[in-house]
Amino acid sequence: MSPRLKVALLTREYPPEVYGGAGVHVEYLARALAPLVDLTVHCQGADREGAVAHQPWGELKDQVLRFFSADLSMADAVAGADVVHSHTWYANLAGHLASLLYQVPHVMTMHSLEPRRPWKAEQLGGGYALSSWCERAAATSAAAVVAVSEGMRADVLAAYPEISPERIRVIRNGIDTSEYVPDPRTGVLSGHGVDPERPYAVFVGRITRQKGVAVLLRAAAMLDPSAQLVLCAGAADTPELRDEVTSLVSGLQASRTGVVWIPEMLPKREVIQLLSHATVFACPSVYEPLGIVNLEAMACGTAVVGSRVGGIPELVAEGVTGLLVPPDDPVALADALNSLLRDPARAAAMGQAGRSRAVEEFSWDAIAAQTAALYAALYAALS
Repeated sequence: MSPRLKVALLTREYPPEVYGGAGVHVEYLARALAPLVDLTVHCQGADREGAVAHQPWGELKDQVLRFFSADLSMADAVAGADVVHSHTWYANLAGHLASLLYQVPHVMTMHSLEPRRPWKAEQLGGGYALSSWCERAAATSAAAVVAVSEGMRADVLAAYPEISPERIRVIRNGIDTSEYVPDPRTGVLSGHGVDPERPYAVFVGRITRQKGVAVLLRAAAMLDPSAQLVLCAGAADTPELRDEVTSLVSGLQASRTGVVWIPEMLPKREVIQLLSHATVFACPSVYEPLGIVNLEAMACGTAVVGSRVGGIPELVAEGVTGLLVPPDDPVALADALNSLLRDPARAAAMGQAGRSRAVEEFSWDAIAAQTAALYAALYAALS
């Protein structure tokens, strides 16, 4: 029996410090990969169990340069790996440098594309030019680029035409449907001021231009008065964006009842309960390569109304597991949400269909097997 490949998984986020979809992806991918390869996870930030943590240089003030300094530490630490696999620009530089230094394949999973997120300049300033450079340098030289959807694959080819199509592999995100299951309890709802007797639409995500929070809040002014809106939204990209959302929420709360804003990132068990009892989950993203949170809602048996962008149509089957609407269109979003809020039987049927689809098509074990097979093929090509 041949020895298992030594794989270094490089990421900014790893539990318990997970704030976005890429971090969720890495958490579950690592768990499913562990039986298949000799895996070491390298992350950034505080020391934690199950990973090698790398801290930025304390002397640096610029946030992007600080991430790059942690990347240098990562690249230095992965000597001996057969394959390095990086996630997001925060760790792509580490993968790129390690590949050059040790002459090993670099696999790079694209969870989003910097050229498709110009609003990041609000958050990073001149650092956006650095993150964009880093992503391009890593992507155009990686042995393989993993796109999390067919829509993302098309975006990669459009943004980086110098990457040959055969180097781009589609391996979708997944969901653990043994963990994300409908929760019949209601204590979390009551604890956050949500009335379990009233229908509600729920949003879960960061406060960023990408997620379309402001679009949802403008749509909420047109929602059926009997419905609630539950906004689980924190980690604003900028103080200005948080102020904008605060103003919109305050205006809504002054004009109608049932507007609940939970501004912190909630524990997983609380999110699962809030998703389980929602009539509909709203995903108003203006850009979304796939959107793991849609899978989380589907696994909890909840219908989804999502933007027709990126990989969302690959998850949400129109008229079967939810409804699709144009991005950045509050009126269309409100109409779709109202159609399900006013027809709970239809919403429930879509939720059941979504749960079935999540179980049948988005297993992490299958995704890990595809990923491990890619590692083996790349390693064999070097031998």
